[in-house]
Amino acid sequence: MNSRNTELENAIEETASTRFARPASPTQPESSGFRVRVAKDYLQFCAAHCISQENGVCERLHGHNYRVAVTLWGDLVPSAHYVFDFITLKRIVRRLVDEWDHRVLLALENPLLPVKVTTDSVEMTNPSGGHYVFPRGDVILLPVPNTTAEMLAAYFATRLRQEIGESASVKAIEIEIEETPGQSATFTDVAVSL
Repeated sequence: MNSRNTELENAIEETASTRFARPASPTQPESSGFRVRVAKDYLQFCAAHCISQENGVCERLHGHNYRVAVTLWGDLVPSAHYVFDFITLKRIVRRLVDEWDHRVLLALENPLLPVKVTTDSVEMTNPSGGHYVFPRGDVILLPVPNTTAEMLAAYFATRLRQEIGESASVKAIEIEIEETPGQSATFTDVAVSL
C-alpha cells in the first residue's frame, strides 16, 4: 500500500469520526461533575392537545396524564455544597406544572392548526375534523410549532431557565416529558455561558 492511499484512508476516517461524532453533552460529560434530579409523583399535569404529523394529517383533540422530570447539571454552590436547592427547584417545577394542569395546550406556530384568540375565547380548526371554541382561561397558548412531547420539553426548559435565572452553578437543564408510561421525550438546554 502506498503512502498516498494511507493518507487518503486516514483523511476519510478522520472526516467520518468528526462528522458523526456525538457532541459533548451533559449526559456524556468530558469531566466529572454533579447533577440533581427531581421526578416526584405530584409533578404531573393532565392536558389536552392535538398535533400535526409530517404527512399533514392532524390528530384529533385528545388528552394525556403527563409527568415531568427535571435534571440539573452543574457545579456545587461553594457555600451550600449543592448544585441547586431541592426545595426551591420542586416549588418552581410544581408551579410550572400546575399552570398546564387541566388545560388545552395549543401551538401558536402551527399553520396546519390555526388558532384565533379573542378576549374571552380561543378557536382552533383541525383540518382532519373539528372546529373547537374554548374559554380563554382553559387554554395555554405556546410559542411552539407543535405540541409534541419534544416541543413541550423544550419550552418547559426555557421556562425553567427563566425561573431559576442565570445561576452560575447550573450548566444544563434536562426536561423529560412523559406522555404516557414508557413514552417520553427529553430536551437538554445547555447554558450559553459554557
